[in-house]
Amino acid sequence: MLDRLVELDERTWDDMNGYSNSSPVCAADPGAPLDEPHATTVQVLSARLSSAGCAVLLSGAGLSTESGIPDYRGPNGTWTRQPRAQWPLSNAVYEQEPELRRASWQRRLHSPLWAAVPNRGHFAVGRLQRLDVLHWVVTQNVDELHQRAGSRPDRLIELHGSMRRVRCLSCGARTPMPEVLARVAAGDADPRCTSAAGYHEPAAAPACSGQLCGGVLQSDTVGFGEALDAHALETALSVVRRADVLIVAGSSLTVHPAASLVPLAAQHGAWVAICNNQPTPYDRLASLVVRSSVSALLTAVADALATTAIDSAGWPVDCA
Repeated sequence: MLDRLVELDERTWDDMNGYSNSSPVCAADPGAPLDEPHATTVQVLSARLSSAGCAVLLSGAGLSTESGIPDYRGPNGTWTRQPRAQWPLSNAVYEQEPELRRASWQRRLHSPLWAAVPNRGHFAVGRLQRLDVLHWVVTQNVDELHQRAGSRPDRLIELHGSMRRVRCLSCGARTPMPEVLARVAAGDADPRCTSAAGYHEPAAAPACSGQLCGGVLQSDTVGFGEALDAHALETALSVVRRADVLIVAGSSLTVHPAASLVPLAAQHGAWVAICNNQPTPYDRLASLVVRSSVSALLTAVADALATTAIDSAGWPVDCA
């Protein structure tokens, strides 16, 4: 049984940058392997979620590793093993380099990521939303596995966009990725935007609209030096300000502005839990720090809360 908890001396948030929270800070034994969460951890998280008025989960790449999608900064992360892999993610470079675009489209066409399916952690998040104990999901991930696992689309904020959509860097039109990949497979090595000039959605353009946009197409994800979608960011900030519980699931908390949601939540009095396989810069702001598998932890919490709901109501509120 792993994730043996080591209770640290009880500290108030007055000792940690002036914040106020009377909960003890706990951490998993750093020498323990990453498998199943300790029962005490599950009990603490379950109790906090069941009493929360607004519970928010911030998910990162670590939640999708069990689906075969590598994270970025972990011990076996893409950027840990290949630091230069970060370079092509700049849209400014991408737009200026035809060879880079052609190579990128071939990688997308043959990427094994299209075969990835939601793992138990994604399904647990969906179950927690259906149990109405998790009210919002803010994700840094671009794989859309939350949606495929049943998370509520109206309570899901994609901070960094989606790899399953394509965006024109000139007119902003968005189209499904499979449509563009079909063009690449048919021989269009560097596909361009086919939206009518002046229309942001291809379907909105009249048949006689004339000139096509012809802009460079890119995965609808946020590249280095590129601003986040303003609406998505503002919604995330608003939600986190209202949160009384924030759970970080599989994020290194090194990419901003997403990482800044943690101190924002703490400043507004939220109880913060961080579950990640490596230390983060904001562990000191958390009331609970867990080093066990994030998917195993979320699954155990969903199971515990579903069982509690059955026991208290006499019938299951969750059938997943």
